[in-house]
Amino acid sequence: MTNPNALSDTDDRLDSPLRVGLLSISDRASRGDYQDQGLPALNEWLGRAIASRWTTVERLIPDEQPVIERALIELVDDEACHLVLTTGGTGPARRDVTPEATLAVADKTMPGFGEQMRQISLRFVPTAILSRQVAVIRGNALIINLPGQPKAIRETLEGLKDEQGRTLVPGIFAAVPYCLDLIDAPYVRTHDAVCQAFRPKSAVRPPA
Repeated sequence: MTNPNALSDTDDRLDSPLRVGLLSISDRASRGDYQDQGLPALNEWLGRAIASRWTTVERLIPDEQPVIERALIELVDDEACHLVLTTGGTGPARRDVTPEATLAVADKTMPGFGEQMRQISLRFVPTAILSRQVAVIRGNALIINLPGQPKAIRETLEGLKDEQGRTLVPGIFAAVPYCLDLIDAPYVRTHDAVCQAFRPKSAVRPPA
C-alpha cells in the first residue's frame, strides 16, 4: 500500500524552508522584569541541529490561556508555521496553563513526546514527574511544549550522550522530521552530531 504522505525526489517539500514558530510564555519576561531566555535557547539549538533551510516567527507572551491559544492559532493558521515550539508554563502552578491552551487548539494529541521528555528529565530530577508538557497536531503543524530552562530545553530536544558522543537516551527532536513528513510539512535534514533524525529507509532522501 502506497503511503499518501511519502515524498518523491521531485516533491517541492524537499526544497521548502521549514517555518518554525517559537513561543516563550512568561509573565515576568513579557513585562520586561527580566530578559527572556527561552527564545535565545531555542534559536541556538535549532541553529546547531537543523541542516536544511528554516525561518522563525517569535512571540513572547504572558501566562494567560486565551493569549496562548490565540498566539498558537496565529502561528499555525496565519503565519503558516509547520512546527511550533513553546517554552514555559507547563508546571503545576496556578498560572501554568500552556498545556491546557495547547490541547484547546489541537486536532490530534501526540502523547509520546511528553512521555519521552519526562523520561529524559527524570535522569536529573525526581520532580520531572510534575512536568505537564504535551504535543499536538493542528492542521499541518506540530506543536510541542518544552520546559522553561535553557539546559532542560537542550536536553529534551537533543537527548543524553556519553563521553564518546554515543546516544544514551534519544531526544524528542529525532522523531520530529518524520512526523513533519507525515503531516505534509517540508523535509527537514539534521546535523547528525547534534541530533540524528530517524526515518524509515523508504522515507530517507539523498542530500540536496
